[in-house]
Amino acid sequence: MAYWLLKTEPEEYSYSDLEHNGSTVWNGVSNALALKHLRTMTIGDLALIYHTGKERRIIGVAEVTSQPYPDPKLDDVKRVVVDLQPVQRLPQPVSLAQIKKDSSFADFDLLRLPRLSVVPVSESHWERLLELSKQ
Repeated sequence: MAYWLLKTEPEEYSYSDLEHNGSTVWNGVSNALALKHLRTMTIGDLALIYHTGKERRIIGVAEVTSQPYPDPKLDDVKRVVVDLQPVQRLPQPVSLAQIKKDSSFADFDLLRLPRLSVVPVSESHWERLLELSKQ
């Protein structure tokens, strides 16, 4: 199992929307590196859902429920999507400010590549982020 962080504009699609819908197709990714990450996802991988914009915080956990497949709404086999379902809302959101203050995240791609919408998360970062959500 791998861990990921997926960014979304909460005004367009929020974690609450995912909870309400029960599942979604994670689409709209166009950056080459982000698409490369999407292509490596497998069923059972877990993803932190990060609200961008004014919020800038991790809200909840989702599970990848499909292998990557071409976006059915686009005529471009390079643009892939995955299906997600909600797992749980974090007890407390984890803000970007909290992450920046924590030295254990110095090599975290969320900070190193801030414009990337699909970010791999190491197991140690995953565990630390879940710890921060309980504080």
